[in-house]
Amino acid sequence: MNRIICVCGPTAVGKTKYAIELAKAIDGEVVSADSMQLYKFMDIGSAKPTAKEQAEVRHHLVDFVDPRDGFSVAEYQKCAKEAIADIFSRGRVPVISGGTGLYISSLIYEMDFGSAPKDDEFRQELERLAKEKGGEHLLNMLRDVDPAAAERIHPNNVKKLIRAIEVAAGTGRGIPAFEESFKPTGDYEYLLIGLKREREELYERIDKRVDILVKMGLEAEIRGLLDMGLTADDISMKGIGYKEIIGYFNGEYDFDEAVRLVKRNTRHYAKRQMTWLRRYKEMHWVNLSELSQAEAMKEILVIAGK
Repeated sequence: MNRIICVCGPTAVGKTKYAIELAKAIDGEVVSADSMQLYKFMDIGSAKPTAKEQAEVRHHLVDFVDPRDGFSVAEYQKCAKEAIADIFSRGRVPVISGGTGLYISSLIYEMDFGSAPKDDEFRQELERLAKEKGGEHLLNMLRDVDPAAAERIHPNNVKKLIRAIEVAAGTGRGIPAFEESFKPTGDYEYLLIGLKREREELYERIDKRVDILVKMGLEAEIRGLLDMGLTADDISMKGIGYKEIIGYFNGEYDFDEAVRLVKRNTRHYAKRQMTWLRRYKEMHWVNLSELSQAEAMKEILVIAGK
């Protein structure tokens, strides 16, 4: 059976470099699993692979969605699986590169995004109830239709509460816990390679990268996006690096504070990414803090069976 290889890890760990080197070594092509790098015009803030990096090996699902358009996990799954099938058809190996956990899950597990029909009126009613009565009220509603999910979801997580109620109402069954949610996909086999670094080193890399993005023109990029008609309400502009600079534009704080917030929020995001990725029991971890670049690449190739 065909196999995909996923190179996973938190932001700033070094996924892009190692995914490209792996793809070159095994006659592969890179499929992005990054929820920000898929947007056009958002090159700096998303730390998108450079033109030079993309020229080294073919990339898929990078720079192909207009940031004014919404883009769901279901749409990602469809586009990514089409790209994977295309890569397989040419006898090459798909190397999935990214840190968006739900995107990775959508490729390695049988996740059915079409099971809960969309009902705009019902969602609007739930959103109204959340505003008027709060998340605790929604949590009580969820307890009636899916008590197991209600045990796992915090009352402050209104978006997740609404989705869980929608699924239960639309399908008659609840949302299972992560550990029991998904069975492995039957479309292909998969291998998970996780890249990690010691926390202090990773956080230093995050801070340095934010400084580099600022020097590259992050502020100008965001002004350009706002000039295109995008606003803080667009999903694409809620990404870390974008929302904080918009706060600075709105006079909520000065530029230095905006940069500090980008660094802090990116560190918090990296921590959440690692929490998610550790839940994959089949992950093969490579600690980049303990290895030289050459040693790390050698270990990755051994795991990949090369």
